Amino acid sequence: MNSIAQTDFLVIGAGVAGLRAALELAPHGLVLVVTKEAVRESNTHYAQGGIAVAMEGSEDVALHLEDTIVAGDGLVAHAAAEALVNEGPLRVAELIEGGANFDREGDTLLRTREAAHSRPRILHANGDATGAEIGRALAELARKNANIRFAEWTTVTNLVIADGYVAGADLLDRDGKLERVATRAVLIAAGGAGQVYSHTTNPAVATGDGVALAARAGAELADMEFYQFHPTALALPGVPAFLLSEALRGEGAYLRNDRGERFMERYDKRLELAPRDVVARAVFREGMGAAPGETRPVYLDMRHVAGIDLHKRFPGISGFLAQHGLDLHRNQIPIRPAAHYMMGGIRIDLDGRTNVRGLYAAGEAACTGLHGANRLASNSLLEGLVFGARAGRAILADGLPQTNAGQREPAKQSAMPIEPIETILGAILRELHQRMDHCAGLVREDAGLREGLAAQARCSVKLNEPAQVSAPSRRLIEAQSLCLVAGAILRSALARTESRGAHFRADYPQRDDAHFRKHSVYAPQQDAIRFEAW
Repeated sequence: MNSIAQTDFLVIGAGVAGLRAALELAPHGLVLVVTKEAVRESNTHYAQGGIAVAMEGSEDVALHLEDTIVAGDGLVAHAAAEALVNEGPLRVAELIEGGANFDREGDTLLRTREAAHSRPRILHANGDATGAEIGRALAELARKNANIRFAEWTTVTNLVIADGYVAGADLLDRDGKLERVATRAVLIAAGGAGQVYSHTTNPAVATGDGVALAARAGAELADMEFYQFHPTALALPGVPAFLLSEALRGEGAYLRNDRGERFMERYDKRLELAPRDVVARAVFREGMGAAPGETRPVYLDMRHVAGIDLHKRFPGISGFLAQHGLDLHRNQIPIRPAAHYMMGGIRIDLDGRTNVRGLYAAGEAACTGLHGANRLASNSLLEGLVFGARAGRAILADGLPQTNAGQREPAKQSAMPIEPIETILGAILRELHQRMDHCAGLVREDAGLREGLAAQARCSVKLNEPAQVSAPSRRLIEAQSLCLVAGAILRSALARTESRGAHFRADYPQRDDAHFRKHSVYAPQQDAIRFEAW
């Protein structure tokens, strides 16, 4: 294709952050929103529990700020947290005015409480489908806007740098057709990277593509060692790690071990409502067997909860459990921790700017330091709204010109049939998953992290062959992205020789504020880690 398409603004990702930014940008130019599958397929869509927002005045806002800082285990960037809690009520009010339907009793918005929150402030929709409702409302607003176009089932293979700016991107559609799009600015809002682990609550699209694109363009990454594991994912043989929302514990669920003991009192006085990192490690330890590799069952138990129709309150969860012969009212539900949320990401300022001119980021793909070492439950959807809007405003304020993105290089023809390439990529990713689970999971140590880095390096080398002999493909791009993200996690975890929040080092089990009350910054091009206080 010789023609060069143009748009004023290119948004990569169609979750809450990307759509909110697109709506901010649309009155000022054409916006192209690129997403790997249909618009609804994102981490936003699968967010169950709700959106945390302090809508009851200044005291409520102050408490939300305090809860966010406490949960972050001494590493929350204060200015980012203030922006979240102060601007959150307005962003949610706009969302409601735009058509988002949260659960109500009459005219009163219903609120629930989740772990590490000091009071009920979690709005929810359709019981346990909050993310889907927020995504629906934003997508409907976007589709009604004549200045917003969507490129669904499209993978971004490369960001184009010209004259020191991000000037465009190369897009690959589902038919294998490549096209270069020139733009004034690129916003990455492509979500997380849960697929870097074998057990994750994330959908298959969460392969860290946005982080990898930014890193290859020269952007710095931050806090990549802090990957949050959700403590309660369904644990059934042959069944994906389906998320069992934190709101279940907010409504009174207990956690029990294989002896029927309610064990959280041994780990934290807040019991089941302790921060996620504490609960996840407790579930992990209770599930460890006597021999290496052996596991014991751990359960979520709501059989004692009275006065709530759990099927009505949690229709999505109840429906999924029913498919497997389980019922919240009658059964203990087997659980295990699973990779859930990337608290690190592309390093940005409070307005979404990266260190690369013309490149911005927001949402889970980005890192302001807001979540510190451990994200407070249900702050993620609010983060997407607040910082998606901020990034949109920053792009407009910067007023970057349209630059020449140049001609795209002709695509190479595949010298290897698709099936062998798929087999090769599958084997590489299985090895990567196994090493990440073992070396960079809930408990880490020096020898394991170094073993993981050696395995990641082998995976990187193995990916070179299909990359050299095949045309660009979504599957190949995803494998390369996961490999890069894995390297960033392992290197950052190795450099942080302390335990804090979601990062637990068995060889350094204590928090070390004197040396590490700082954020890690990874410069991929130099393969270097440094620590900075924000």
